[in-house]
Amino acid sequence: MSERAILVTGGAGFIGSHLVDRLLEKENLRVIVIDNFHDFYAPAIKQSNVRSHLTHANYQLVQADITDFAALSDLFAQTSFNAIVHLAARAGIRPSLEQPLQYQQTNVAGTLNLLELARQFRVKQFIFGSSSSVYGDNPHAPFQEEYLPQPISPYAATKAAGEMLAYTYSHLYEIQTVCLRFFTVYGPRQRPDLAIHKFARLMATGQPIPVYGDGTTERDYTYVADIVSGVLAALEYNQTRFETINLGCSQTVPLHRVISLLEESLGVKARIERLPMHPGDLALTHADVSKAKRLLNYSPTTTIETGIQKFVEWFKTTL
Repeated sequence: MSERAILVTGGAGFIGSHLVDRLLEKENLRVIVIDNFHDFYAPAIKQSNVRSHLTHANYQLVQADITDFAALSDLFAQTSFNAIVHLAARAGIRPSLEQPLQYQQTNVAGTLNLLELARQFRVKQFIFGSSSSVYGDNPHAPFQEEYLPQPISPYAATKAAGEMLAYTYSHLYEIQTVCLRFFTVYGPRQRPDLAIHKFARLMATGQPIPVYGDGTTERDYTYVADIVSGVLAALEYNQTRFETINLGCSQTVPLHRVISLLEESLGVKARIERLPMHPGDLALTHADVSKAKRLLNYSPTTTIETGIQKFVEWFKTTL
């Protein structure tokens, strides 16, 4: 069997590094990672994420930014990629309200750079990491893929734009494309700015946790291993040219329940600082995963109780 090469953008990050773990278990597969080690959070965290990868014979790390078309072009000229898994992005809803131009540059222009190079170098497959945030404050739950995107933050708008660009290139240049809408991913290596990790860190050090609203907002929390299984299945999918697919757990959990589970696992009582709802926040996310089950045989297996416990076990190793 001939060797295949996959490009993973953002492959030193939370979801990306878990995906790379699984890809490196496969034979006859080269994994090339692009990451810019941006200081949105401590670069040392990403360096820790990739440490075990660096010694693998089939792994290559390229420190570059997806907005740097020249650097990307050089990489594509050196390697013939079979597929691109595009996970690199400026992340976070609240910061996007403060820096919308930077979010547009990375998430829209950066995605367009990759699609254009996929066209030029005839890459056959493109997997795009999108977000449940594109649905906005949709009152019809669970969210189905055919619902019209209604983004209410610059971050969500850039993800919706990325999907549209991916559709355009798939249509024009016959690139096999799947846009995966991730729902509130958590687990070991989670970004420190995300709620579960942020709350755990504050609780462990006796500091109050900021809760926006009354704690009844609900999220479809999805364990990272289930998300990665969905991404791997998308890499095997080839039945239709373009698809948009939800990857969630299809179970909603209120924020106060997550706090209670963290209290149980950490053995501490949370001190809560009540704050008003943020304008970019959503009251609910809830994935209809019937399409993922039908097309990808996707079946999430990790409950929030088990997932929080696994996260806390990892978190305690970082203290």
